[in-house]
Amino acid sequence: MCSTRRRTRILLAASAAVAALAAPVGITVAGRTGTGAPAPAAPTPEPSGAECRTSVQGSRVVAYCHNPYPSTDRVQLHTECRRWWDIDADATPVDVKPGQTVRIDDRCWKEIGAVWVTHRVQGSV
Repeated sequence: MCSTRRRTRILLAASAAVAALAAPVGITVAGRTGTGAPAPAAPTPEPSGAECRTSVQGSRVVAYCHNPYPSTDRVQLHTECRRWWDIDADATPVDVKPGQTVRIDDRCWKEIGAVWVTHRVQGSV
């Protein structure tokens, strides 16, 4: 019975040694199979969307959005008021056509907590 245990240990050790030596070779071969042709480059998206700048003065906010790209961008000003009882507001969405600048304004009763502009590009002209 002692010889069977010894033989089992030797077989396990030999199997582990073979697996340890074969693993790097298998990884190297697997890595070389896809190197024949370079991967195609990802398509670069066409630039689009208006650039917006916001200005907060007290309880009023103003956003100027300019669209230098050939696609129309629908922008919307969102105003979050700082006070819990002050109603947050979302301005009416405005289409900014190519080469156009628009002004959007809004206000809170008291202080403004946060302001951001969302965009939805309409497509090429």
